[in-house]
Amino acid sequence: MAQPPDHHEPKIRHAVILCHPSPHSFCRSIATAYCDEVERNGQEWVLRDLYALDFDPVLRDDERPAVGADPKHDVARELTQLSGCDVFTLIYPIWFGSAPAMLKGYIDRVFGSGVTPQNVLLQNRIGFLTGRWLFSISTSATKDIWLDEQGQLGSMRQGFDHYIAHAFGMHLEKHMHFGHILPGAKTRWIDQYLYEVREQTKRVCAMVLAQARHAQAAAIEPVA
Repeated sequence: MAQPPDHHEPKIRHAVILCHPSPHSFCRSIATAYCDEVERNGQEWVLRDLYALDFDPVLRDDERPAVGADPKHDVARELTQLSGCDVFTLIYPIWFGSAPAMLKGYIDRVFGSGVTPQNVLLQNRIGFLTGRWLFSISTSATKDIWLDEQGQLGSMRQGFDHYIAHAFGMHLEKHMHFGHILPGAKTRWIDQYLYEVREQTKRVCAMVLAQARHAQAAAIEPVA
């Protein structure tokens, strides 16, 4: 875990949600680079590796928010782990036109815990994600130009990122995508991609810290 920041600075915490079955995947390298950069910027992180956790993605009838059910023990554990996070970073491969089922199930069961369709429709922001930042990093084996021809990247950003941000009242940050990730990819390209991840992470850290400083200053400013 990262060391806590200076006591005079706002405490910033990142939740990194990794969804890839291989512990040696490029997605895992992205998660490591992201967490390392967060730590270098004096902020904290918590990594939730969904496959390592063997997370159950199936939302069952007896836990649907619409029927007033309490979260099950595995969801309650995740909510505890995510408590106090300011940035939620999703790292995953695009499989057959969408995110892996396990990640979608995590959103259904954890992000959506206690949030009903009526809450979304009426923009009744009651969840723990309200006002937090959403950042996504995806990969694919196909080239970006092919994905663009299929309308894939645009649909992911609109139907996945934008919907999640709207449904839960989050701020939407950049979606990074790295295509043509295949076994035997040249090291120089992988290194370049990871450099881009670290640079974007640095920008995210600075942006969120600036926002937190502004909120902190506003909270202590004396009333005239």
